[in-house]
Amino acid sequence: MRALVIEHDPMCPAGTVGDRLVQRGFELVPLTVVPAERRDRPGVERTFPGTAGWDLIAALGAPWSVDDEAAIGPWIGAELAFLRAAHEAGTPVLGICFGGQALATALGGGVERAPRVEIGWTGFETAEPELVAPGPWFEFHTDRWSPPPGAVEIARNDVGPQAFRIGRSLAVQFHPEVTLPVMEAWLAYGAEQGIEADGLLDRSRGLMADAERRAHTLVDAFLRHAALDRAPLGTG
Repeated sequence: MRALVIEHDPMCPAGTVGDRLVQRGFELVPLTVVPAERRDRPGVERTFPGTAGWDLIAALGAPWSVDDEAAIGPWIGAELAFLRAAHEAGTPVLGICFGGQALATALGGGVERAPRVEIGWTGFETAEPELVAPGPWFEFHTDRWSPPPGAVEIARNDVGPQAFRIGRSLAVQFHPEVTLPVMEAWLAYGAEQGIEADGLLDRSRGLMADAERRAHTLVDAFLRHAALDRAPLGTG
């Protein structure tokens, strides 16, 4: 089975989620949208493939805002059209943070600034813990989505929605894919932008083993939800 992995920025790789998909028998096909040297000038030209031939699409995080086309360029419109077409064709989409906001926007929802920056380990209420556990999960975002029409909100906290499902697709606001090296890069980038998170990396070291197990459980649950769980563990 083939999974298209939309990597908006090399600083936001598939991490633990990608590892689990490989363990479940998926071939990961990466599509990098903005190369590292254009992170501060993300208005690049990028085309997206056709929707046929993919068993799953994973849309990952990014350091920008989905609704800021003036800054990130016309590729976001092309991506929204691609996600919409894929979802409508019945291809399951897993949207993570920026990717979840993009999925919400593509399907008729929206994105707005969150009432506060959400960085760190967060728990929340979940109506479907068998699909999205209450955490704690790692958060790193300044925006939040408005779920699209027909979506079922699964989880939220005082900042806003944290997960929704629609058809075979799932969006999560948190980062199940995060690893310690990735977190270190994010926190360094955040510090450059004036966002401080003193001591968070050290506090996270003892949490990552449990976080990895939760991420694997989430991927397995998503595959069941998307009717893709025919791939047994260990075939990758």
